Amino acid sequence: MLQRIATALTRWTMRYIPDAWIIAVILTVIVFILALIFGQHNLYQLIQDWGNGFWVLHSFAMQMALIIMTGYILSTSRPLRAALNWLAGLPKNPVQSVGLMAFVSMVLAWINWGLSIVGSAVFVRYMVRKQRGVDYGLLVCAAYLGLGGMWHSGLSASAPLLVATPKHFMEKEMGVISVGETIFSPFNLILAFIVLVVWTFLAMKMHPRPEDTVEADPSLLKEEPEPPKPEIKTFADWIAHTPWVNLFVAAIGLVWLFWNFSTKGFRGITLDTVNFTFLILGILFHWTPASFCRAAMEAATYVWGVIIQFPFYAGMFGIIKDSGLAEVFANWFTAIASAKTFPVIIYWYSGILNYFVPSGGSKWAIEAPYIVQAAKNLGVPLNQLVVTYAWGDMMTDVIQPFWAIPLLGVARTEFRNIMGYAIVFFIVYFVITTLAFVLMPYLF
Repeated sequence: MLQRIATALTRWTMRYIPDAWIIAVILTVIVFILALIFGQHNLYQLIQDWGNGFWVLHSFAMQMALIIMTGYILSTSRPLRAALNWLAGLPKNPVQSVGLMAFVSMVLAWINWGLSIVGSAVFVRYMVRKQRGVDYGLLVCAAYLGLGGMWHSGLSASAPLLVATPKHFMEKEMGVISVGETIFSPFNLILAFIVLVVWTFLAMKMHPRPEDTVEADPSLLKEEPEPPKPEIKTFADWIAHTPWVNLFVAAIGLVWLFWNFSTKGFRGITLDTVNFTFLILGILFHWTPASFCRAAMEAATYVWGVIIQFPFYAGMFGIIKDSGLAEVFANWFTAIASAKTFPVIIYWYSGILNYFVPSGGSKWAIEAPYIVQAAKNLGVPLNQLVVTYAWGDMMTDVIQPFWAIPLLGVARTEFRNIMGYAIVFFIVYFVITTLAFVLMPYLF
């Protein structure tokens, strides 16, 4: 029955959920219609609101693109690949293999979700080559858990890092909220730890019996050949393959990071400093300019969606903010919620919306104007709201194939082959997190 449900849900998603940019256009039309019905501006004024807001998120879009790029660059560096290859040889049996995969995927995602996208995919291939008898569907599903339910609680969390960055687009309404009040709050850390433990244990318990196990395609067992050593014939060849350029940049970058965090502490953790940190580590670990630039060019193929989509979400932000629609939506939430029930209502709302808009950063631009106002109306602390949004944004990720596409491409499998397991992870996750946000007003 579970497999039938999984197959039907995956088929529906693949058939009816369009490309992310098309979703952005559809949502733009919906926002225009809602603003015409409930807002204070006519169509001509709404088009002005849309155009005026179109580039509000250009800095944020660049920051999100760099999260993907820096995570990819770091995950393809020789030291990280060597570490993952070594880790793949540690498990003693298939159960330990899927448990380690789940654990590594979530830890990588907590550190940087771009790192988890590629690092988990690389780890799948190393695990397949070194371990036998592992169910491949469960292994790939475990590799998706970092993006499926951990990333927005960690160091590359879009909303918490954005509101911690000075001059963010909601600063006038929210101020600057330190990551010490969001990412590093006891509530967030404890909930992330509980999910890490429970999902790791669940992955191990779900491994099928040997007679029911479906192993990986043998073609994935082939070792990828090492690139040939470059011929150094000119000065340009030499400088492209010398480590001194990277060492120089890494040295001054690490000195700046030491100064930043030693003087500012938690206040020094922003989107910009997180991206700076991973960029410097990527430069250092790739060792030569040629290797670093090659990884950066490969990473660029993953960021086009962010660059194209974010202006349209910014346009929606402009309509919602300037047409009076934000106040209307805020009043709706104020009417149906109290200070005690607001977190769980926003958690469910963001989770459902996330299935159709699977992008935490761009979706924040849609929701922020009215959920922030509603939180103020009800007296809910804004740091509590940010954490609630972050977790709600992840609620349906594990059953949404959007962010799994790079992983599935490397793993050479389809989402329907992991959806049965993903539903089980989702059900357990939903129960744990819903309970957490019911209790949040009493614990945070």
